Amino acid sequence: MIEIPAMLVAVAGGWLCRRRQWLSVRWADRLNRAVLWICLPALVLARVPGLELRAELLVLAVMPWLLTGIAATAVLASGRLLGWPRPVTGAVLLAMLGNTSFLGFPLIDTLLGPQAVQLAAVYDQFGTFLLLSSYGVLVLAIYGGQSRPTFAGAFNRLVRFPPFLALLLALLLPGPLPPTLRSVFELLAMPLLPMVAFALGLHLRLRLPEGRRGPLGVGLAIKLLAMPAIATALLMAWPPGPDVFRVAVLEAAMPPMFTAGAMAVAARLEPELSSALVGYGLFAGVATVCVWAWWLG
Repeated sequence: MIEIPAMLVAVAGGWLCRRRQWLSVRWADRLNRAVLWICLPALVLARVPGLELRAELLVLAVMPWLLTGIAATAVLASGRLLGWPRPVTGAVLLAMLGNTSFLGFPLIDTLLGPQAVQLAAVYDQFGTFLLLSSYGVLVLAIYGGQSRPTFAGAFNRLVRFPPFLALLLALLLPGPLPPTLRSVFELLAMPLLPMVAFALGLHLRLRLPEGRRGPLGVGLAIKLLAMPAIATALLMAWPPGPDVFRVAVLEAAMPPMFTAGAMAVAARLEPELSSALVGYGLFAGVATVCVWAWWLG
């Protein structure tokens, strides 16, 4: 469980450094550029090549794609109904990606036992992780600019985004990387979590600007409450084994992903709201995940 206090400390450290004016917000941009150009592509290249999926675990791979599609539809409807600016809608769309590895693995290990972490890895690697490099980049391409993009403009942003290029390369490789090369990429990816958490802390505001509390509440309600509830309903209609059921629901309940928040901040996509979705989501999400675990038995 060391990952959870480490994330909290890094977020609090970033917030304190900005609060005391020890570091400016510009440092967050530098950290996020390193994450997007080095750490995240390295993580993709270390983990995607050679991924294999067993048929009996297909539900864990499919579930995050279904849930993200449903949640994104709800966010788009909410944004249209409530009149959110486009950057706000984009920030909340990115918050639908859950923290299913850095936070998910230790929580699953604590709540369900170490044997369940292998199941959680399927949900993360074939679901959330691939969604980050595809859905996440697409959201940035569409909502990250100052004006409404054309198809050509969005496509141009998409194909120039380093994590997406790394994903294409990883999917084209015939098999896993040699152990030595994979170790190099894992080493390059290691600073990702502390850098992202610290950068988000630099942008975190305890008081959000006017008009941003509503999107924060709606986004966290969809992510922490609606998504696991929908997962429960879908799994009852497509019943897997009890271990897969519990893992899928708890992974669906994980709070917004740190890396997706960093991508939003780096793209100037409502930095304060994006940081709040991750920061407040972390505190609320740990509690709600425990409640879901208690309810599942």
